[in-house]
Amino acid sequence: MIRTARLACLAAVMAAAACTPQPAPQTEPTFQPARPTDVGGNAPAPARWGMVIHGGAGAMTPQSIPPERQAEYQAALTEALMAGHAVLARGGSSLDAVEAAINVMEDNPLFNAGRGAVITADGRIELDAAIMDGATLRAGAVAGLHTVRNPIDLARAVMERSPHVMMIGDGAETFARQNGLQMVEESYFWTPTRRQQWERARQQDSLRADSAARAGRTSGYSVPEERKWGTVGAVALDRNGNLAAGTSTGGMMMKRYGRVGDVPIIGAGTYANNRSCAVSATGHGEFFIRNTVAHSICALMEYGGLPLQAAADSIVMRQLVAQQGEGGIIAMDRNGDWTMPFNSTGMFRGRVGADGVPHVGIFRGEP
Repeated sequence: MIRTARLACLAAVMAAAACTPQPAPQTEPTFQPARPTDVGGNAPAPARWGMVIHGGAGAMTPQSIPPERQAEYQAALTEALMAGHAVLARGGSSLDAVEAAINVMEDNPLFNAGRGAVITADGRIELDAAIMDGATLRAGAVAGLHTVRNPIDLARAVMERSPHVMMIGDGAETFARQNGLQMVEESYFWTPTRRQQWERARQQDSLRADSAARAGRTSGYSVPEERKWGTVGAVALDRNGNLAAGTSTGGMMMKRYGRVGDVPIIGAGTYANNRSCAVSATGHGEFFIRNTVAHSICALMEYGGLPLQAAADSIVMRQLVAQQGEGGIIAMDRNGDWTMPFNSTGMFRGRVGADGVPHVGIFRGEP
């Protein structure tokens, strides 16, 4: 009865959406080779193991990133992919592969996660992360960290060593120390590039505040577009057919008031379920929270019967676009099919399969 009701409700929602004019999606080319099937109705072919990663979505273009910096990002994405692939190739779990790939990106100052995270308006580092096991639906999430070197490690510790799903701030850091995770000084996360960006942002905010004061207006809290992007994530399917997803971020440049985005919200920026798919998101987090993006994609597959590509495009390329919510996702399903749609101008991304050949891209249209 419950499943029937869910299907009926979902069908009604989809029918209503079909009647509403939607912007035409700019779908990223899909690279999902046809899966072998048995026309005799026998058991399906074994799943194709592998993983997909992202390093954030945003307004990047070939003109805004010099060729030498593009090469640096491509090398970093490849390193992360191969770290995860090494785990899967030796028969390791999808959870281990996701954690290994994200560790590489958290330690690389190119990305807004771990070392190289963006800086808040108060001059602090605030890190968030989440991980989820598709086989058991266990999940762990952390937010507002200042001194944990690899937040994804702490998210997994919360999942496996506590009865909870989410921990935040000082309590989360106490738990990290009690469990022997590597702690660092907050200055470890600062990089010259992020400091320069922060100084420019502070100057711009000061100019806006002065202008508002002269006009007799209150200077509201606003976040320029260029400050909204930056996250790393990974999804994987292992040899045993188990899915996992993980995401880690430094949040939003110049964020205030303890703001937390979608990354540690299970079902918004991170979700995995062996019955459907694993998803990690990146973009303007508020929209991803309101639309429970990661879980919605999985629900369209499990309850609506949509294939992975259609489910992901329905949310990212239609629902979010209609609300002017920018960003993208990476996802894998239980058959090993994958997709990485994004409605921004670019997304750092990559994939690798059982053949061990990495494929990475930054801009739209890159295979």
